[in-house]
Amino acid sequence: MATRLLINSKPYENRIALLEKNTLLEIHLERPAEKGLVGNIYRGRVVRVLPGMQAAFVDIGLQRTGFLYVDDVHIEHNEIDRRATKQYQGCNVRPLAGSPDGEVIARCDAHPSIKDLLHEGQEILVQISKEPIGTKGARLTCHITLPCRNLVFMPLTDHIGISRKIIDEDVRQRLRETIEQLRPEGTGFIVRTVAENISNEELEADMEFLLVLWDEITAVSSRVKVPSLVHRDLDMVLRSVRDLFTEDVEELIIDSQPVYERLSSFVQTFAPHLIGKITYYDKSTPLFDAYGIEGDINRAIDRKVWLRSGGYIIIETTEALSVIDVNTGSYVGKNDLAETIFKTNMEAVREIAYQLRLRNIGGIIIIDFIDMDSEAHREQLYITFQEAMQSDKNRVNILKLSEFGLVQMTRKRSCQSLDQMICEPCFYCGGEGKIKSRRSVCYEIFRKISREEKTIGGYNVTIKVHPQVADMLLTEETEHVERLERESGKRFTILPVPDMHRKRYEIIWNE
Repeated sequence: MATRLLINSKPYENRIALLEKNTLLEIHLERPAEKGLVGNIYRGRVVRVLPGMQAAFVDIGLQRTGFLYVDDVHIEHNEIDRRATKQYQGCNVRPLAGSPDGEVIARCDAHPSIKDLLHEGQEILVQISKEPIGTKGARLTCHITLPCRNLVFMPLTDHIGISRKIIDEDVRQRLRETIEQLRPEGTGFIVRTVAENISNEELEADMEFLLVLWDEITAVSSRVKVPSLVHRDLDMVLRSVRDLFTEDVEELIIDSQPVYERLSSFVQTFAPHLIGKITYYDKSTPLFDAYGIEGDINRAIDRKVWLRSGGYIIIETTEALSVIDVNTGSYVGKNDLAETIFKTNMEAVREIAYQLRLRNIGGIIIIDFIDMDSEAHREQLYITFQEAMQSDKNRVNILKLSEFGLVQMTRKRSCQSLDQMICEPCFYCGGEGKIKSRRSVCYEIFRKISREEKTIGGYNVTIKVHPQVADMLLTEETEHVERLERESGKRFTILPVPDMHRKRYEIIWNE
């Protein structure tokens, strides 16, 4: 399968595009002015403990304090009352998200209260697991993970994991035994998918690198002021090589000579067998234009997405969740209504799976499919959707269709969506997506004049408004304007102001 990684690197922005058969699957952006924070490690100070939320706020030196949930507190790094510690003995475990390759780490289901683990003023080592999004601060964890090319190191967790995408049991057993022999006691490692066929020597080299890195982090942590950054994760260009540049990638193309050289040096060190797949792009046509990606990015932030059949989906995102609505649009089908609806829903399923990955939409997602009476159709839709989401690297959980034709799902969110990275709230509507209608503004002006005309002197009244509102006052609303002139005994002059916001106006009372 022809898969390419394209890297468009400029001093002000890096953009990474993952293509499969010339179709854009993923787009990642990083800007120096808005550099990503996930993976960074900080020495922070607890500023507030909230027993009612079983969480704490931690100052790590950013604009907003980070949020640390009780499950993400590492108890061995804190002074814990002995009674609280006993609650962990003999408890059941439950799975939590682990490595980028989908390995699941089990943690204890029972835990002491957050107030038994943390107190205000306490200094702790934390890592950002989710970017600050909207008004929310960064999500933090004390369970540090350090990814490398083939391994993910968990210095504070006694665990060995193998990527779920490695399905050969003999290979899994070999890798597990190798890690068991090499790892220091009490530490944890997850073997990533790309390590399926590597040698024990390569695994040992990665492990040694990660152990040295952790020693450096702990040494820096012991001497920095609090709060402070202790370790910064790789920038996006190098992370793309570490996480996306696998054997399946046919070619990596980059259009910046300095970044090409830095990237080549990195690959020569950590994945020398891939060095021959890296190409420097120096043609006059911009790289993303040559592959048609600019248009794809612009379409990826549109609210409406058309389906080939003539149907369409609407994607709306709020702070708490995202909603996707499926509509038949201009598609009328050939046979009967049930078949038309089923075909539209089935086409929408594949498009939705694609859009979720492309736009990097995470959190809670509600999908409103067109109602189907056939139970067989509903079951087939659910199965198809699950299959379509299997290629998504983010962890997803999909519930079956409800009685109202809704699918509820979650998709792991660790950073902002494409829409949040590229767009900002409209300064006209404040992000609401709506502004007052022209007629509403006209009537607001009428009410204001009626309130003030008895207390403010002057015969001539100048009304400054947006040209569209002026047009309505002078045409559709002229009858009401003339009536208000008669009732108030004033003479109105309506003055269009092109650069005035449409919902704004100014009333000037003249002698």
